[in-house]
Amino acid sequence: FLSTSGGGGVIQDSASSASLCAMIAARERATAGESNRRGVREDVVVYTSTEAHSSIRKAARIIGIGDENVRLIPVDDDFAMRPDALDRAVREDREAGRTPFFISATTGTTSSLAMDPLREIGALARADGLWMHVDAAMAGTAAVCPEFRWIHDGLEYADSYCFNPHKWMFTSFDCDAFYVSDRAALTRALGIMPEYLRTDVARSAGADANKQADSEAVTRAAVDFRDWQIPLGRRFRSLKLWFVLRHYGERGLRHHVREHVRLARRFSNRIEEEPGFVLLAPTSLNLVCFAHERGDDFTERLMAEVNRTGRLFVSHTRMNGRFAIRMCVGQTTTAERHADAAFDAFRETALRLTE
Repeated sequence: FLSTSGGGGVIQDSASSASLCAMIAARERATAGESNRRGVREDVVVYTSTEAHSSIRKAARIIGIGDENVRLIPVDDDFAMRPDALDRAVREDREAGRTPFFISATTGTTSSLAMDPLREIGALARADGLWMHVDAAMAGTAAVCPEFRWIHDGLEYADSYCFNPHKWMFTSFDCDAFYVSDRAALTRALGIMPEYLRTDVARSAGADANKQADSEAVTRAAVDFRDWQIPLGRRFRSLKLWFVLRHYGERGLRHHVREHVRLARRFSNRIEEEPGFVLLAPTSLNLVCFAHERGDDFTERLMAEVNRTGRLFVSHTRMNGRFAIRMCVGQTTTAERHADAAFDAFRETALRLTE
């Protein structure tokens, strides 16, 4: 992913845009550029888990793949993608004459922060020649701490990767860090060279104003980020990220991430010990998913009542069909007293609702 090699990174607005760009590059690699020239004329297939972010399906719609060519792979008891089910789906599509081309694995799913097994998925992708994208939008920041870098085990297999500093790295929206292992594959898919954009560097690289740019030659000569994204123009997103890195530094970022994980686990342990409450997913980092044993209607009412107090705000999801409350710890000023107050709010509200 280093720009000193064949890869590199660029700041996008969101993980949705990063995944879209990755999927376009993967499509063009799989079809040898024919999709850009003639449109999508074959069944090319995308794979991701049932727990993946909806932006993967949206990207497939935008670039002409369509919902019917997106395979939602089943997950295990911890809500992580099952490599055996992925392998079976890829083989079935090949046997049916379709072209598998893109796998999106997730490091920290939206609903529960589940971790897909990157090493197993990556080995399958490499063996079958599929592009592997890793979406670490929320959880990627945890890797600033050495003890949490297990979340990236197998990342060396990835063709592209993204995470959002605007989520857990305290940077204001919007800011996504998007990396590719082969930048020429990306610029080849997205690069167009009209005369009004042709520079001296492009001329020296042999770019023709009447044709699509020789992206590889131009990329070797200079990095032009307009060919790394959907829009032509770019905002100055790097400045706000630089300020965050400058202010907190390595030690500051690690301190906050570790504290958030500690507080989430403290909250999780108290939920697990409290009669009437149940955890619905493992607490991997800073997200706790739980419910009340009285069922979905009671859990939903409990969440609404707690949110109505204005003391905290939590969101929800569904896990194996059950309504789940999502408690996420991620602000720099959040302290132990806040986590304890959140637990007390749920416990006291549940007792009041059962009277």
